Amino acid sequence: MKLDTSNLRGDVYGGITAGVVALPLALALGVASGMGAIAGLYGAIFVGFFAALFGGTRPQISGPTGPMVVVLAGLVATLPGRPELIFTAIVLAGLFQILFGVLGFGHYIRLVPYPVVSGFMSGIGAIIIILQVGRLVGGEPPGDTVSALIYVPHALSDINFSAVAIGAVTLGIVFWWPREFGKYLPGPLAGLIAGTLMGLVLSSAPVLGAIPSGLPTFHMPQFDRASLFLIVEAALILAALGAIDSLLTSLVADNVTRTRHDSNRELIGQGIGNTAAGLFGGIAGAGATMRTLVNIRTGGKTPISGMLHALLLLAIVLGLAPLASRIPHAALAGILVKVGWDIIDWSYLKNAHRGPRWDLILMALVLGLTVFVDLITAVVAGVVLASIAYVRQVAQAQIRAITELPASLDSDEEEALLAKAKGRVSVFDFGGPLSFGAAADLGHHVRERTLKRGTEALVLDFGRVPFMDVSAARAVETIACDARHAGRRVYCSGVREEVQKVLAGLNADHCIPADGRFPRRIDALRAAVESLERPGPGPDAVSAPYGANPATG
Repeated sequence: MKLDTSNLRGDVYGGITAGVVALPLALALGVASGMGAIAGLYGAIFVGFFAALFGGTRPQISGPTGPMVVVLAGLVATLPGRPELIFTAIVLAGLFQILFGVLGFGHYIRLVPYPVVSGFMSGIGAIIIILQVGRLVGGEPPGDTVSALIYVPHALSDINFSAVAIGAVTLGIVFWWPREFGKYLPGPLAGLIAGTLMGLVLSSAPVLGAIPSGLPTFHMPQFDRASLFLIVEAALILAALGAIDSLLTSLVADNVTRTRHDSNRELIGQGIGNTAAGLFGGIAGAGATMRTLVNIRTGGKTPISGMLHALLLLAIVLGLAPLASRIPHAALAGILVKVGWDIIDWSYLKNAHRGPRWDLILMALVLGLTVFVDLITAVVAGVVLASIAYVRQVAQAQIRAITELPASLDSDEEEALLAKAKGRVSVFDFGGPLSFGAAADLGHHVRERTLKRGTEALVLDFGRVPFMDVSAARAVETIACDARHAGRRVYCSGVREEVQKVLAGLNADHCIPADGRFPRRIDALRAAVESLERPGPGPDAVSAPYGANPATG
């Protein structure tokens, strides 16, 4: 692969700056995952390097992120003392992401509704904050949300005031670090330095302890029959969350740089990075919004910046790991609280009450499921409910479009023909695709309107119906057969070949006579008006060539 060196100076500065920002976050997220600080650094190195090299978003910086860490922490709590199985899940997650990219799923992942994305991202932010409360006061909370909440009173009853002081200073720095200073020294790094210096004085605060240094070792994937389902499930969740997280960051990068990323290539790059991370003892990662924006704002434009950020972290692991052993847990907890706070979608939460009420309910439901149940349940439930709501809205729009006709007609002749019929001919123009959502009410609405009008002839215009599913075909069958049973003549117009194949294949057009089918609505309307002068077919009549039993509504 040929690298673009046209922006080398900007990429070097952006990569170094992003690496400096990534260092405390990688350490903190590694500890939060339960795999240790070094696993966080290895994850940042491998995911950051390979996702940049093979990915589809040029300035993206990848590494450990909050959503991925939440899943890993739950897996570590479920499989304590089994790191090889955790790394196997990470390798599988990477392979799933590669498969997503190869199959072209990148375009579909972006179709997840915004309230669902907002709800589970805000839920993840809340989980990160909840899991750090115990560490801010010197405790060691468990890895799941509910247990961590239950643990808080115990932690408060046994406060380590040194840890509280370190956590408070770190929180103050990361939240209120002046923006002009951030150009030279990022807030998270400043908080890490200050917290570590305080830890040297307040020695009673818990610290990271010894961190391995040197090159990572290879971890061969291992499978355990008893925990195979759990590993595969966790891998799928990691793959899906990492894909969504990365592609959301890619969209942010596109908005800032006015470029367009390649979704499927990005998934492949992220998958290669996560596979490598799992093989060499790193935690899973994804595109990181804050680090990507830091890279862009300091000059990074090409994959070189992401690769340099990873190489800088590798140099730190090889030479400075012993210094990290004195970093207090409370300092990393303070940094993670800021990470969680930034993940919460405050901009939507502040204005959600002004938007559609259903979207607010959906977001709140997904948030609650994310915090108190699990991420996969939250996302699946959110997508399903959002899809049902959307189908309902589309169905209502389709029904409204049908019942409003014939409010507008194509020509004066059509108006004249309807005036001549004096309400004895009804024309229904299906204003677009007929979906299964509208099918349930379609027959009822047509029946209701024709009864009120005393209709003797019914014209069904399919001119604007490009396709039809089985449910809609059965609804059309019901409408036509109800009309024939009531002694009304049935005509149709503008049936496209695709629609005709569905109707004929299901025998759903057996109540529409062969001589009642026309290519244009005006022709069908002429025939309907002319038929008023002839005797009707009578109740329960069905044309001979279409002798199947009529459907009932």
